[in-house]
Parts: sequence; C-alpha cells; structure tokens
Amino acid sequence: MDETEAVAALEEKLDSLPPVTEVVAGAAQEIAQGNVHWDQIVSQLITWGLDAGKHIAVAALLYVAGHYLIRLLNYILARFLARRNVEISVQTFVKSFVGAVLQVLLIVSVVGALGVNTTSFAALLASFGVAVGMALSGNLQNFAGGIVILFLKPYKVGDWVEAQGTAGTVQAIQIFHTILLTADGKQIYVPNGSMSSGTIINYNMTPTRRCEWVVSIDYGEDVERARQEVLALLAADERVLKDPAPAVWLNELASNSVDILVRCWVDNVNYWDVMFQVRERIYNRFNEVGIGFPFPQVTVHQAAV
Repeated sequence: MDETEAVAALEEKLDSLPPVTEVVAGAAQEIAQGNVHWDQIVSQLITWGLDAGKHIAVAALLYVAGHYLIRLLNYILARFLARRNVEISVQTFVKSFVGAVLQVLLIVSVVGALGVNTTSFAALLASFGVAVGMALSGNLQNFAGGIVILFLKPYKVGDWVEAQGTAGTVQAIQIFHTILLTADGKQIYVPNGSMSSGTIINYNMTPTRRCEWVVSIDYGEDVERARQEVLALLAADERVLKDPAPAVWLNELASNSVDILVRCWVDNVNYWDVMFQVRERIYNRFNEVGIGFPFPQVTVHQAAV
C-alpha cells in the first residue's frame, strides 16, 4: 500500500465515525430523558465522601494516639530497664529495637484504619521486606553484629575504644550502629558489623594502665643521677602505683642524645593526667638540677690543606 492509498483509507475511517456534535447531542438527550440519575450519583458521592472522611479521621486519631502511646511505652521500658540495673549498652539497643517495631505496627494499624485490607498489605509488606532485606543485606549484618556485641561485650557504653580507624567514648549501641564521641566532640556512627568482626582496642577493660616516656639528656650527663631524680618524682606522686614498681632504664644511645625510658603503672582513670603532668614535672626538675636536654648537633671535620 502506497502513501496515497493509506491516506485514503484513513479518511474513509474518519468519515465513518459520528461527528462530535452528534455525540454531545446524544449525551444531552440521555440526560434529558432521565436515563442518568444525578441524584443517585450525588448520593453515592456523599456516601463515599462520608465513608472516606470517617476512615481518614479514625486513621489520624489512631496515628496521634499511637504516637503518644509509643512514647509512653518507651518511657516505661526505659524506667523498667533502669530499675533492673540493666547494662546501658543493652538498654540503648533494646529501646532502639522496640521503638522500630512499634513504629511498624503503628503504620500497619493506620493503613488498616484507612480501609485497606491488612492481610494484603501484610503480604505486600512482607514481600517489600524481603526485597529491602536483599538490598540492605549490610544492615542485616549490622543488626546481627549488634546482637553479637551485646552478648560478647567487647565494649560497653562509657568505654574508650579504638576501632575502624577512629577512637572515642562509646555513647550508644543501636540496632545498626555504635555511636562514638571523639575527644574533639565529633559523633561517629560505626557499623556494628565492622565493630563485631574487626579489631577493637578497649582502654577500659583493665583497671590499670602503664605510662611510658622517653626522656633525652645530653651526652656526658650522669645517667644514674637522672634515674634517681625521675624515681623521686614518681615516688612523690600518690597516683603512681607501688606495685608494679616504677622503672627507669637507659633506652638508647642516639645520635644526639642519651635516651632514658621511664615506665610506671597507674589506675585507668588517672592515666591521661599522669601522662601529661609527670612529663612536665620531669622537664622542670631537670632544669632545676642542671641536667641538660640535647639539641640536634652536627660535627664538621675540616681537612688539612
């Protein structure tokens, strides 16, 4: 079929259709004859509007009441866990998990109040959950990691830990993440999956910690004298434990200095104060007694001409 024949066939089909005026006239005639009952249509619209409004109002009231009920249940749960002296790590995890479950139940209830078949919605939600679970398999791993952390307790809320390239105080153990607060006040969310399977350094697991300093003095200074001065400073500090006893050794004969290694043990809570304050006291004491600190030196030998 060429282009001319195709155009002719299309024009023939268009001519066979009734004109628009006839269609409009036919519709007007149906209305005039009373075949279209407007009162029934209006009545049905009003009935549908009232029914929809009722469902919407009930759903809105249910959402508001459910929202406050969830807050009340979370408050009661928090009080219950606190009175039972449940560990803070477990409290934060349980409250986060229960809150998420209650929110899902509220959504299902609101959808049911809107008149949607909850059975079909539950099936749809289950299918959606499977799809989301496959897409977010990492979060399921984080959820399992959170459970492992709660059972094995490699750390708890309040511990200072170092993991995944960051360090901070554990603020909360949630469903998917552990929240760390760094020394400079930043909050870091670390996935529980990484925390449960990676290397963790917990600085609060033991009651004591060892402090260590390397103090450099000039060549020619009396090493024994320097040792006795440092030991006297440590003996005068009540925070330094007597057992194990502090120790001072000659550590290294460096290119520009004689390096002395100082070690002592303190309670964990005193670690940072002792680390900074004792270093400053050693510096001040050596200046008082005339023990010199080294500077970088270069010896130049001049060849005879």
